[in-house]
Amino acid sequence: MELSVYLIFFVTTAIVIFVPGPAAIAIAAQGAGNGHKRATFGVFGVAAANAVYFILSAMGIASLLIASAFVFNAIKWIGVAYLIYLGLTAIFSKTGGIQFPTGKLQSAVSLFGKGFIVEFASPKALLYFAAILPQFLDVSRPIVPQMLLMGGTTVAFDLISYSLYAYVGDRLTSGAVKEWIVRLINRVAGGALLLAGARMASV
Repeated sequence: MELSVYLIFFVTTAIVIFVPGPAAIAIAAQGAGNGHKRATFGVFGVAAANAVYFILSAMGIASLLIASAFVFNAIKWIGVAYLIYLGLTAIFSKTGGIQFPTGKLQSAVSLFGKGFIVEFASPKALLYFAAILPQFLDVSRPIVPQMLLMGGTTVAFDLISYSLYAYVGDRLTSGAVKEWIVRLINRVAGGALLLAGARMASV
């Protein structure tokens, strides 16, 4: 693909991925409670969810999913329910949100699953790949190399961005930040998750 087209895709995707959302909050919480290295499993979960949507988009299936009101709404409402659960947990639960390490770490499967679910249940990801990706394809050139380039770029952004959020979460509970500040961050993050859920429900 032409360099100018790729650069536009590069910048657009970077903005979408690096702007904090529900997945960023979830990964930061994993980093806080499990350390940024262990939270890498959650990062891989988010990247895997986006990779699935990317592949579906490349195959044209994403457009069919959007066209199917039942499937799209099912994904949307699962996402709404999970965001509300995460938001309420961050605000009211001592075991949710960003918490100080207790020595009891979550399993790799649990971290990966939570990262995957919070991203896969977001219609935003599905809509992004279905609506944006085709705009950058040059059908007069081989499609597969273009898809591999854009797919690799997306996954790389996921790994870099969410690894940073995991590290930030880890630093918040490493002793550098007072506990009351972490509690305040949990309230704000929980409210942001509830707001995201409400906005998703209204779409």
